[in-house]
Amino acid sequence: MDGICTLANDYVYDQVLALLNSIEAIVGKEMPVCIYPYNDNTDRLAAEIAKRPNVHLYNDRDSIARWDEFARSAWDTHPTARQIWRKAGSEGYHRFGTHRRYCAFDGPFDRFLYMDADTLLMGSVESIFSQLNNYDCVVYDFQHKDPTHVYTVDSSQLKTIFNPERIKSEIFCSGFYAAKRGLFPQEKRGRLIAYLRTGEAEILYPMAPDQTLINYMMMRSGCSVYNLALNLPKEEITGCCVTSSHFQTRDHILYDKNKRLTYIHYIGFSSHLFARVCTGINIDFPYRDLFLYYRYLHEPEKYPQFTIKTQPFNRSNNLTERIMRKFGLKV
Repeated sequence: MDGICTLANDYVYDQVLALLNSIEAIVGKEMPVCIYPYNDNTDRLAAEIAKRPNVHLYNDRDSIARWDEFARSAWDTHPTARQIWRKAGSEGYHRFGTHRRYCAFDGPFDRFLYMDADTLLMGSVESIFSQLNNYDCVVYDFQHKDPTHVYTVDSSQLKTIFNPERIKSEIFCSGFYAAKRGLFPQEKRGRLIAYLRTGEAEILYPMAPDQTLINYMMMRSGCSVYNLALNLPKEEITGCCVTSSHFQTRDHILYDKNKRLTYIHYIGFSSHLFARVCTGINIDFPYRDLFLYYRYLHEPEKYPQFTIKTQPFNRSNNLTERIMRKFGLKV
């Protein structure tokens, strides 16, 4: 069985509803969806998805515990992660819980498409699932243009562990990827931890813990990764990032120079921003109306009524530029 999954808790409630509604609108109510819990703060989310027979909240505590232990074991091998996190204001493990998206490798779907909660589906996923007949992992993004948010690129070991050509072609954003159940059984996870303990952990990028780990897992295990952005004909490739201002909206779908997007990723925008807008605070941000359309697709009567002047979204620290550099795009 094929399905779509995401990672969430009540903190991203509004974004999850928008994502679920976009999936329903684009591929239909028949598409099963599994939500992996970031933490135990999921009461509001659970009440909502109880109304949706195709959606369920993952509750295999043994699976969750196994992946929690894997994440701890992986980061315990890193020589400087704790110090880096502490300087950034994180005590313990940074963003612990983001790795629970890996539960999909144990989950209910033979083949799955993982989508971050801050994405919206815009087009068919048929070609993505069909490529899983030939590859272990299928992605569609431009992270390969900037490996600095995947690996510690100044590590002396990086080029020894991975050929530079693999870095250019295999790394991907952890917010959107398709793969298969059973790809990382206990034996393989144990091997990966053993590699990390030999000193390979230094190549991991601590500030994106789930992204660096899933890339390392795929590449170090020799999994085949297929990136549509590197393999589609040039005239068919579209962008996916919210910082691309040229997308056109037609009938609540985004197009990139008349080519329909597969998904849009509101990367870098905090959940607090979406929550504030949903309470009626009139803050503008790219493709806001699209997000609100899907968020209130089944509750149009609750659509926020903005009564004050629009406030521009303040991208502190040149957020747009940082995100675009991350994806190797022109600013």
